[in-house]
Amino acid sequence: MVASDRPPALSIWIGASRPRTLPAAVAPVLAASALAWRDGDFEPLAALACLAFALLIQIGTNFANDYYDFVKGADTAERVGPRRAVASGLVPPATMKRAMGGMFALAFAAGLTLLGYGGWPLLLIGVASIVCGIAYTGGPYPLGYNGLGDVFVFIFFGLVAVGATYFVQAGVITADAWLIGAGIGALAANILVVNNYRDVETDARAGKRTLVVRFGRRFARAQFVAAHGVSLAALLAVGTPDWHPAMLVAGAGLCVVAGALQTRRLARAATPAELIRLLGTTGSYLAIYALMLAAGLILG
Repeated sequence: MVASDRPPALSIWIGASRPRTLPAAVAPVLAASALAWRDGDFEPLAALACLAFALLIQIGTNFANDYYDFVKGADTAERVGPRRAVASGLVPPATMKRAMGGMFALAFAAGLTLLGYGGWPLLLIGVASIVCGIAYTGGPYPLGYNGLGDVFVFIFFGLVAVGATYFVQAGVITADAWLIGAGIGALAANILVVNNYRDVETDARAGKRTLVVRFGRRFARAQFVAAHGVSLAALLAVGTPDWHPAMLVAGAGLCVVAGALQTRRLARAATPAELIRLLGTTGSYLAIYALMLAAGLILG
C-alpha cells in the first residue's frame, strides 16, 4: 500500500473494532438495566461496569476475528465487504494479536469491579466470555468455523449479557430477564447471519463452515425470520402484563414491519454492497429494539 493511501491510525483501529457490531454489546446492558429500574433495583455503577465489560469483550472478539481469520485464510483478497486490518496489510498480525490480548485484559479488569455486586459466579462468566471470544475463530475447534457462532452470539450477547447485567443489580435472574435475553440474543445473531450470508463463497473455500455454508441461503433466511419472531414474542411476553396498550401495539407493529422489510432486503440482495448496508441496518435495529424495550419497561 502506498504510504499516501494509508488511512490515519485512529481510523484503522476504529474500523477494526467493527462499529456496526457494537449495538450487540450495548443493547443487552440497556434492556437489562431498564428491567432493573422497573423492578426498583437499578445500580448505575454496576450498569456502567457491565457496559464497559460488554464493549471490551465485543471489540476484543472483533480483533480476534481479524487476526485468526487472516491466519486461517478466511480473509483474502477475494473477500467482499469492509476491509480487514490485518488482511489488508494495515496492521501487522502480531500487533493485532497484542491488541486483542489488551482488550481482553481490560475486559477482565472491568469484570473484577463487579465481583462486589455478584460474587464469584461473575468471575466464571467473565472468563468464559473471554475464552469463547478467542475460541470464536481461534483455538483447536473455532466456534465460527464449525457452525456454532450463532449459538455463541445468542447465548453470550443475549442470555448471559442480559442475565448477568440484571443479576448484578437485582441479585436474582427473573423470567423477564431470560425473555429479554432471548429477544436480544436472537437479533444479535441476525447480525452474524447477514455477515455470513455475504461471505458464504469465501468462507466455503476457506473451510469456514458457518450455518449458511452448511445449509444454504434459504436456511439462513428462515433463521433470520425465526429470530425476528423470537424478538417479537419476547416483547409481547414482557410487555403484555403492564405496558400501556398503545405502547405495546406500537412496539409489536415496529417488530413486524422491521422484520418484514429486513427479510425482504436479505432475500433480494444481489450485491455485497446491499448486504453491507443491511448489516448496518440489522445492528441499528437491535439498538432500536433495546431502546423500545427500555422505554416500555420504564414508562409502562
